[in-house]
Amino acid sequence: QVQLVESGGGLVQAGGSLRLSCAASGRTFRTNVMGWFRHTPGKERDFVAAVNWSGGRTYYADSVKGRFTISRDNAKNTVDLQMNSLKPEDTAVYYCAADNRLTVATTASEYDFWGQGTQVTVSS
Repeated sequence: QVQLVESGGGLVQAGGSLRLSCAASGRTFRTNVMGWFRHTPGKERDFVAAVNWSGGRTYYADSVKGRFTISRDNAKNTVDLQMNSLKPEDTAVYYCAADNRLTVATTASEYDFWGQGTQVTVSS
């Protein structure tokens, strides 16, 4: 089993920045691919970003490309999401996810392990 714990969420004004972190524990060798998703009430859980084990391959949703950066530190078993130029539409609960697949995935159903989520609110 893999346990994921997100942190770093909060309230920020439009145009500001936040850095989310996700700490993995347990069977961390099963976290070959890690990603971030976000959810708002009444909408589906949407893909945000993903990164492979080495950190050399990343994938971003078009809505965040150029503003968000995903990275990981396997020595610390953490994955981060740097969010810049935040917009009110970025407001959501952000979830960290992991899977032992070797290629990045953009669908929530492809991930086996999930964190509890952290709230990000962007004011206008």
